[in-house]
Amino acid sequence: LCLPPGCQIAVSPDTKHFAVDWLGVEVSRATLGIVGMGSIGYRVAQRAKAFSMRILYHNRNRRRREEEEAVGAHYCERLEELLQQSDFVMLVVNLSPQTHQLIGRRELGLMKPTATLINISRGAVIDQDALVEALQKQVIRAAALDVTSPEPLPRDHPLLRLQNVIITPHAGTATAQALLSMAAEASANILAALSGQHIPSQVFPK
Repeated sequence: LCLPPGCQIAVSPDTKHFAVDWLGVEVSRATLGIVGMGSIGYRVAQRAKAFSMRILYHNRNRRRREEEEAVGAHYCERLEELLQQSDFVMLVVNLSPQTHQLIGRRELGLMKPTATLINISRGAVIDQDALVEALQKQVIRAAALDVTSPEPLPRDHPLLRLQNVIITPHAGTATAQALLSMAAEASANILAALSGQHIPSQVFPK
């Protein structure tokens, strides 16, 4: 992970030069494994296609063939298959009894030692104790977490002391435009329900 230490080096009063052997990981042509190919996961795939990434996905239900072909995504029926092949694993699932600690010690051990785990779903989808151990022992290269359990983490949590993890404050929708869009969508759903019309964003369709 180059970004946090890179920013520190760039602004540090002690910096005299930038190291020429300080290298990150190329995203283009890397393999992205998306766990949870709902509407958000699919939009991630659309963006990943622009980077010429190889896209794998695991989901309860397989997407239609034309949807797969539109983003070049390949379905993995078994989660293990996705974990073993991916350079980046992104978690985009809802938190449920089935997904609670979906990624634990066993799953982390299946990942490449050069892989990065990205969580934009819910913190409890990962066994955080197992993740700390995997990062400390370099079972995987790095993690990028927009969510944790709890939020925020206790200030003495070991994840906060690791150099190979980025943690952001659940900021995936933290833009003015996104919040306005969410409010407008919620209003449209309320008005539709009150007037007996079809709810545009119904979570549990009848």
